[in-house]
Amino acid sequence: MCEPGSDPAHSDRASLWHKDDPVIDPQGTGEAVYRPEVLDTIERTIAALEDELHALSQDIHDHPEIRWEEHHAHDVLTGFMLRKGWYVTKHHLLPTAWKARFTHGTGGCTIGVNSEMDALPGIGHACGHNLIAIAGVAIALAIGAALKRFDIPGTVVLLGTPAEEGGGGKAILLEKGAYEGMVACIMCHPAPGPKHSATLSSCLARQILEVEFRGRTAHAALSPWEGQNAVDAAVSAYNNIAMLRQQLLPTHRVHGIFIGKDWTPNIIPDYAKMVWYVRAPTRAEMEISTQRVIPCFKGAAMATGCRDDVKLAGATYDLRQNKVLGDNFAETFRSRYGSITYGYGIQSASSDFVTLPALHPSFAIPTVENGGNHTIAFTEAAASEAAHKATLDVAKALAATGVRVLDDAEFCDKVKGAFEADRIAREGIVRR
Repeated sequence: MCEPGSDPAHSDRASLWHKDDPVIDPQGTGEAVYRPEVLDTIERTIAALEDELHALSQDIHDHPEIRWEEHHAHDVLTGFMLRKGWYVTKHHLLPTAWKARFTHGTGGCTIGVNSEMDALPGIGHACGHNLIAIAGVAIALAIGAALKRFDIPGTVVLLGTPAEEGGGGKAILLEKGAYEGMVACIMCHPAPGPKHSATLSSCLARQILEVEFRGRTAHAALSPWEGQNAVDAAVSAYNNIAMLRQQLLPTHRVHGIFIGKDWTPNIIPDYAKMVWYVRAPTRAEMEISTQRVIPCFKGAAMATGCRDDVKLAGATYDLRQNKVLGDNFAETFRSRYGSITYGYGIQSASSDFVTLPALHPSFAIPTVENGGNHTIAFTEAAASEAAHKATLDVAKALAATGVRVLDDAEFCDKVKGAFEADRIAREGIVRR
């Protein structure tokens, strides 16, 4: 998942952090950061929580729950925040979502933090959401401690966000008002990459398509001419899209699966369902490619005599890292924890992250070769001690950035300005 460079030492294989590599303390650059005493407090706070956070991460990892079923994660995370004295709202707006809130002083702004929780069907926490969950907890608690220690007025809202994997949980929470009042929101995501590094790459916009084909059953041997084969329609659609891919840009992704019920070889099936994702670097490009994919379903239905029903089942924007937040995070991370790159992470994946000033870096955890996100090997990596330490390091730099949003009014204005400039640029791209 790394971008190869001109130096052979920076090839994909050489630059990935493998699980058998020795774990050493990262050597930061020592460059200046905003209020070093704040970062010191953040580090002490997270260090004191390290064992508890590790136990919490392992508990979530050992009880993987797919989208909308994160009941155990909901309960252990809300229980943890209650024990830390935060005001907690269970089942916040969605059955497995939750909110933990901390306010110091009067007035001040609100910073948001996300904790994802869901696993993947069959392979558990193969995207490391157990690490994302505890990163959010660590960030929020560290910001809260810094607000108290330095008497900074402000509010921290930690959201437990379900169903990132195919459910668009944050997008639904956004529609329901969960992010109202936040001046910015931060989170992070694990990925393979160079040891002791984080990346500020973007990720792809995504459209989910749900397609149903309906035909007519018949005896597959006795009278097949009486049937209309819905599986044939689905297979034809799959092949149509396979041919279309040659004419799509290499930065675009189209991929899908078949879903059936009560299929048997001697009955021509009258129903088949497919779920497809269309991804592209921007939402505008994604919408154009989506309109090229839809006729593949229509043509398949026409060729097989079946009826088709194509639904747009949710879309997400491409991730736009806020430059002001990103620059501050990068400076802080480089100062003590490692390096910043732009060549790996979730750049070719998609996220349901929210549309307000946002920061969503990826960070490297140790993996085996070909053991990236959404593999069983990554599930194992997400439970490693090295992955836990990498999570806490990125959480420290994110917490420092969050405190600055609340403490530095000029910085906060720059964050808002960068978001507005990016919004105008995005709308200009969509109009063109």
